[in-house]
Amino acid sequence: MSRLHTVQASIEDIARHFLAEAPAGLSVPRDTIEGCPGIVVIEREGRRYLRNYSWGFPRPDRARAERGDPPEPLGLVANVTSPMWHRIVADPRYRCLIVLTHFANPDGLPGEKTRTWFSIQGQPIVAWAGVCRNTPEFGPVYAGLTRDENGAIRPTNDRMPVILMPPEYDEWLHGSAEQIIRYQFGPPIAPERMVVDRTDERWRSDGLPSRPDPQIPML
Repeated sequence: MSRLHTVQASIEDIARHFLAEAPAGLSVPRDTIEGCPGIVVIEREGRRYLRNYSWGFPRPDRARAERGDPPEPLGLVANVTSPMWHRIVADPRYRCLIVLTHFANPDGLPGEKTRTWFSIQGQPIVAWAGVCRNTPEFGPVYAGLTRDENGAIRPTNDRMPVILMPPEYDEWLHGSAEQIIRYQFGPPIAPERMVVDRTDERWRSDGLPSRPDPQIPML
C-alpha cells in the first residue's frame, strides 16, 4: 500500500458530499504523504466536521526515543486487532473518514518507477476508513486501514485502502468492533469498479492524476 493520496475537489464539494461543516480557512492539500496534512471528516454529537489533520500516528520506537529523535509517522493500519490499534479502532470517538479522490502506487522497474493513480468509477470523492486522535508528539493525526488488494491493484501492491461507499459512512463512524473488523477482512471492492491511471510521472515527482473525474453529488 503506497503512502500517497490526493484530493482533486473543492472544500464546498467535499462538505456537500459528506454533509459536513467546514471551518473558515480549511485548505485542500495538493497531495498528502505521511507526516503531512490531509482532510478528514469527524463526527461530534451528531454533526460532521471537516478538519486538516496530519497523516500518521507516532510510531513506537524505543531506539529513536533513547537517542532523543522524534518518532516517525505511521499512517497505515494493517491489522485492527493488533495491540497498537484495537482499543482505538473499537472506540467510535476515534473513527474518521479520510477524504481522497485518488491514491497512488509506484509502478515499473526499480529505479524507473512511475506514479499509477487509482480512483473509483462513479465516485469522484472517496472515503477511506480511518482512525484519528490528538497526540502529544504531532497534534491531531489520522491513519487509514488497509486490506488485501483486488485485481486492479495487484500489479503494483498487495495492499489497498479500505474504501467506504456513502451508505457505509454511518456504520463506520458508529458501528461495533465486530463490524469494523469485517471491513478490513471482508472482500475488497470489485476491481472493475476502479479506474487505473498510469502516468509517465516519476514516482518521486510531484505529478497529479492526469484525468481527475468531475464532481457529481453522491448523497
